[in-house]
Amino acid sequence: MNKEYVILVDESDKQIGVMEKMEAHEKALLHRAFSVFVLNNKGELMLQQRALTKYHSPGLWTNTCCSHQREQETSLAAGKRRIQEEMGFSCDLEELFSFIYKAPFDNGLTEHELDHVLLGYYDAAPVINPEEVASWKWMKIADVKADIALNPNHYTAWFKIIFERFFEEFSQHISIK
Repeated sequence: MNKEYVILVDESDKQIGVMEKMEAHEKALLHRAFSVFVLNNKGELMLQQRALTKYHSPGLWTNTCCSHQREQETSLAAGKRRIQEEMGFSCDLEELFSFIYKAPFDNGLTEHELDHVLLGYYDAAPVINPEEVASWKWMKIADVKADIALNPNHYTAWFKIIFERFFEEFSQHISIK
């Protein structure tokens, strides 16, 4: 299997290097990432349940897809590539915002990412890649927020952070009924 690499960045998102993904997570180094949120025409969010074989956060619910940009790849191009790889469909994306977060995991790894949050729209069922995704569902945004409050251990760290810090941003783009 080929090694995956991440783009190391400073706090202004300027590239300062490249490192093998696992090493960057072991050393908790800041690197570029993206998180895609796909909504349908009812304003529901497509959630994915991470595959049980994932090296961190297996079986947890999260946004539609997320990953890391490759060198010379824009966030939008990376998001489109990864939606196809994980969820089996394509859609147009726009960047909503970016932010830095740090989330340590029980396995000794740490996500320390400058995360570009992308928004897209799609109305059909995905064709999930079982190596990446265990399941999926549509949920109303308000129901997601309520369920995170009731069952925080069912969701990934970055997903909870995005909801906690940027719920207002989502509400400007969608109806949260």
